[in-house]
Amino acid sequence: MRRVLVSSCLVGRRVRYDGRAKTVSDDVLRVWREEGRLVPHCPEVAGGLPVPRPPAEIEPGARAGDVLAGRARILTPDGDDVTACFVAGARSALATARERGVAVALLKQGSPSCGSREVYDGTFTGAKVPGEGVTAHLLAGHGIAVFAEDEIDLADRYLRGLEGG
Repeated sequence: MRRVLVSSCLVGRRVRYDGRAKTVSDDVLRVWREEGRLVPHCPEVAGGLPVPRPPAEIEPGARAGDVLAGRARILTPDGDDVTACFVAGARSALATARERGVAVALLKQGSPSCGSREVYDGTFTGAKVPGEGVTAHLLAGHGIAVFAEDEIDLADRYLRGLEGG
């Protein structure tokens, strides 16, 4: 059985930068939980960041691949460089995915770790730009299908298709 790596905040864990969760209530998640598929993971906490913590964004004009290649940083509003924690968290997510037989990741949109279609633009103004977070980028680059929390049905169809169902 293939498993689903899911952002911990989406399953009710209070791990976000502001100490909150972003719990998603969905029948598909309930079924995945009952089937034993869910692998909750917070890359930011796994990378050593506390809860709560200052928000962080990929610096303006940079992309997740730049961060992973060491050409760009992830910063807090005060300019503190938290790149190493985000990269360590992304690597931890990939290691967990490999260990647990993960085929699909359901990640929190917008995050500099987990965003799969868009991330904040690095100006801390709430503006978003197309792009990926470092964890989403690393997982996708290693063959794990990444979906946002509003794509649960699509993720389930993909997962069932992998299993011939």
